[in-house]
Amino acid sequence: MAPEQTSTSPAPDLTTMGEPLVVLDGVNKHFGALHVLQDINLTVHRGEVVVIIGPSGSGKSTLCRAINRLETIDTGTISIDGQPLPAEGKALARLRADVGMVFQSFNLFAHKTVLENVTLGPIKAKGVKRSAAREDALRLLDRVGVANQAEKLPAQLSGGQQQRVAIARALAMQPKVMLFDEPTSALDPEMINEVLDVMVSLARDGMTMIVVTHEMGFARKAAHRVVFMDGGQIVEEADPETFFTAPRSDRAKDFLSKILTH
Repeated sequence: MAPEQTSTSPAPDLTTMGEPLVVLDGVNKHFGALHVLQDINLTVHRGEVVVIIGPSGSGKSTLCRAINRLETIDTGTISIDGQPLPAEGKALARLRADVGMVFQSFNLFAHKTVLENVTLGPIKAKGVKRSAAREDALRLLDRVGVANQAEKLPAQLSGGQQQRVAIARALAMQPKVMLFDEPTSALDPEMINEVLDVMVSLARDGMTMIVVTHEMGFARKAAHRVVFMDGGQIVEEADPETFFTAPRSDRAKDFLSKILTH
């Protein structure tokens, strides 16, 4: 686990949050006989940062992937900005453009430069002019600290740099919400903080974020709310200070006792 972040920047301001943006209502999902999501009810408000934690196999990544329909659900509903998640086709593509996704394994196009990776979505999916897409991409690459890598191929970058490019690529679509599925789990320890710092900056700027992570320092620092999952269920949720200092459930207490003592 990476060292705890030591910044003393203030906690996010709960008063800046707006109306519900992502709403999951009675969501269930099976993989064969395995019930991986069990009656999930979760509402994420505009401007809110929700961090989902829990042991391996608890359903965290499946929940994250269901929000932009990379995983289908069996029952229940998911809506984004008041619109039900479409099943397929152009409506789903439009909705996915509103939902940025950052994966464990960067998923950059290996044969395209960093700049091309970031401009591809706006040009192809949104019809943005190449010059405007390039200008925006360079601004975003500068924001995540890799503007000087714009003409390189992904393989020429470190893992931390590639993940920051992936964040810039997602931001280039001007999403309403950003999903992060364990974005630092494939990184060497020294690269983790450079990615988390970018994510903290996004949180401070009011980006709505749903983050599946093992990084408790990030959860303490940037989250408005921590959601603890175990066995396919949301066991408890609370603000970070309450969750880390006074968890209510035995399962959360057991989980925290294992990870916070190492």
